[in-house]
Amino acid sequence: MTHRVIKQMPTAEQIIREYPISDAAQKKVEADRNEIRNILSGKDSRLLFIVGPCSAWPYEATLEYAKRLKKLSDEVQDKVKIVMRVYIQKPRTMKGWLGPVNQPEPYAEPDIAEGIKYCRKLMVEIVEMGLPIADEALFTHNAKGFAELLSWIAIGARSVEDQEHRIFASGLDCPAGMKNSTSGSIEVAMNGIVAAQHKHHAVFDGYQVETQGNPYAHLVLRGGASGPNYGVEHVHKAKALFEKHKVKNPAIIVDASHDNCLVNGKKDASLQPTIVKEVLATMKVHPDCRDLVKGFMMESFIKEGNQSLDKTTSETIDRGGLSITDPCLGWEATEETIRYVAQHN
Repeated sequence: MTHRVIKQMPTAEQIIREYPISDAAQKKVEADRNEIRNILSGKDSRLLFIVGPCSAWPYEATLEYAKRLKKLSDEVQDKVKIVMRVYIQKPRTMKGWLGPVNQPEPYAEPDIAEGIKYCRKLMVEIVEMGLPIADEALFTHNAKGFAELLSWIAIGARSVEDQEHRIFASGLDCPAGMKNSTSGSIEVAMNGIVAAQHKHHAVFDGYQVETQGNPYAHLVLRGGASGPNYGVEHVHKAKALFEKHKVKNPAIIVDASHDNCLVNGKKDASLQPTIVKEVLATMKVHPDCRDLVKGFMMESFIKEGNQSLDKTTSETIDRGGLSITDPCLGWEATEETIRYVAQHN
């Protein structure tokens, strides 16, 4: 294997000791996971809303967003269960910034040890606020120190066909959303769900283990190369596949971002509220869709839009809550959308 050794990494145990989580917060994580399970299984009639920045950077702006979201969550909690996206890893089709866990300061050299500290500290602070958090499983080997803080996790469109990610999802303690592939294939995601719901033998932390299967692995519709896939016909297709494969707790989360909000090949984050409202309208007309669609995902930050790392410098970049990856919905529109969902659920 060709590589250059840079430095030894701290162990997960060292990071956990440096940034511990309180017993009360850990109990809250377990309670949040149970609430999400109940929503996915239909025991809880609330809708799940997974929302937050495309990437959890910069630190202070992400914390400010979390404070706003926690206040809103407390106000709508009877109708909507809010989970904050704290995405520390960014998948790339070819190349680009891989997120704060790899490079906590985008204009400095990558420093994974510092990135792990940045991300663990940030996640702990948000969880200690009482706000459940979500992330995407990109690098499964560094899950320890992060996974125990999560109430929900995504297996992304580029990873859902990968056996390692499917087995990883089968051993998770929290519900896992399996996204359809970048092609738009729901069948690929359904294969991932079936695999994640079953037991597997694998090596974790130097031991052969048997995962127990994750009965709350579910579908996330995020659009694809063939266009959006949140319409009634796509929900009905998913329903048929759930029934064909005898999926436990069949459930769908509609991702209003990504390929569901493309216009001429580019993401238009401002379309996300319209997509959410269209799906809610569909759910009113089609009860079987209401039975399956359990919530939404949106990319949102303090400021609307995004900025390019290629066109800014460390001195000129906006650190006040403007995304440096994909465009996000601004706070005001986010709050209006979530309140609309609460009023119409």
